Amino acid sequence: MSHEVMHLHEPPAKPPVATGEGVQLTAVAIAHLKEAIAKEKLAPGAGVRLAVTGGGCSGLSYNMSFESEAHEDDHVVEFDGVKVFVDAASEPYLAGTTVDYVVGLHKEGFKFSNPKASRTCGCGESFAV
Repeated sequence: MSHEVMHLHEPPAKPPVATGEGVQLTAVAIAHLKEAIAKEKLAPGAGVRLAVTGGGCSGLSYNMSFESEAHEDDHVVEFDGVKVFVDAASEPYLAGTTVDYVVGLHKEGFKFSNPKASRTCGCGESFAV
């Protein structure tokens, strides 16, 4: 009688996170940003702006947009060739935030995980501190 040993597969490791001052991007988020930038055919030096604005169901909202160049008060961080611009007003709110790209049954897109958020809304796009 032979005894077969079943090996349990370990869960996949979390994707690596690229760390910049204040904000972090997962490898998956970086890959999706690169793809989006390529589709938009942005000029060299262009990148993505991460910002926090007033509004949303919890008081503050995350915003992402393409940007052709940095503004005077921006903090610029580069993640594997992807430039990320964060304005001075948004920087304190985004410090320690990890941006990931998630695929779920109901939604696919960028997800912000902010340790400073005291509450978030169901859509994941607004928060309160």
